[in-house]
Amino acid sequence: MTTQEIANRYHELANQSKWVEILDELHDENVICQEPEHVASRGVQVITKGREAVKAKGAANREMIETIHSQHCSEPTVAGNFFTVALKRDVTFKNRPRMQLEEICVFKVTEGKIVSEQFFF
Repeated sequence: MTTQEIANRYHELANQSKWVEILDELHDENVICQEPEHVASRGVQVITKGREAVKAKGAANREMIETIHSQHCSEPTVAGNFFTVALKRDVTFKNRPRMQLEEICVFKVTEGKIVSEQFFF
């Protein structure tokens, strides 16, 4: 798959909240995920290596959510081997007030798979 095809498929699956399918279908088994430094204060790893570890981190994050009121993934922007999307969520975490979340996600594609992802929020 080309970077554009990966980006389009990511967009399609993200808007259906199919996060495990995204990882299984689009990510390389050795993917590297980088979160902002400030997540370390919440006990979240800043760097996660490997598809299974990224899946486990995602599952743990979803466990902290009480309700997703709405969610939207922007159309992807592609440049070379990279694409980016903006994710917006209206969410209530367990034992926390409802909040609006926005993040920019940048992905690198090599040989038809996402090999790195970085999130900014």
